[in-house]
Amino acid sequence: MAFEHIAGNLEAVRARIAAAAKDAGRRAGDITLVAVSKTHPQEAVAATLVAGQRVFGENRVQEAQQKYPALKARHPELVLHLIGPLQTNKVRDAVALFDVIETVDRPRLAEALAAEMARSARRPDCLIQVNTGEEAQKAGIMPADATAFIADCRERLSLPIAGLMCIPPVDEDPAIHFAFLRELARRNRLPLLSMGMSGDFETAIALGATHIRVGTAIFGARPPTATEV
Repeated sequence: MAFEHIAGNLEAVRARIAAAAKDAGRRAGDITLVAVSKTHPQEAVAATLVAGQRVFGENRVQEAQQKYPALKARHPELVLHLIGPLQTNKVRDAVALFDVIETVDRPRLAEALAAEMARSARRPDCLIQVNTGEEAQKAGIMPADATAFIADCRERLSLPIAGLMCIPPVDEDPAIHFAFLRELARRNRLPLLSMGMSGDFETAIALGATHIRVGTAIFGARPPTATEV
């Protein structure tokens, strides 16, 4: 399997980031590209590393365990984000492997993370996932509960909460959701905003995203036999 397309795709995405940042009066260097490598093989990630990318995102703890320990050993500067739902029985593995956990979305998970961080003394940055569209099938704390949940995570549990994350509904204007998340972060003095994917990250940058999660535009379509998570 050849991965020659990845370097060119990555260059094109970086150019789009630079253009969007310029249009928004921002610096491209203030926006972190998280290359979403879910379902793509370790060789594809290695090709992306060769092209200069150092921040990656995975949806599943088990898949990341298969792909990333060897890569992190060879590239100590590699930063790995968990961007998919986290089950409480995977918390120990997630805290050990990931540098950022973007999907803190419920009290039980927050409590499990706090206990594991206390046990292991490893404290990856955490983002709270907000279900801005209030979709029943989607993970995330409900908007009405977000401020109290942020305070509980910080004050009672002492979690290292660094920002917020959202995935807007596919059939709605993402700008509404990005603007809401930006305001929620501002009110709660949270510096990081993970929002925007391959199809809408320019809009997210215009509305203050500090992290964008891009998979298809870098790696191409996911393998047809892959199981969606």
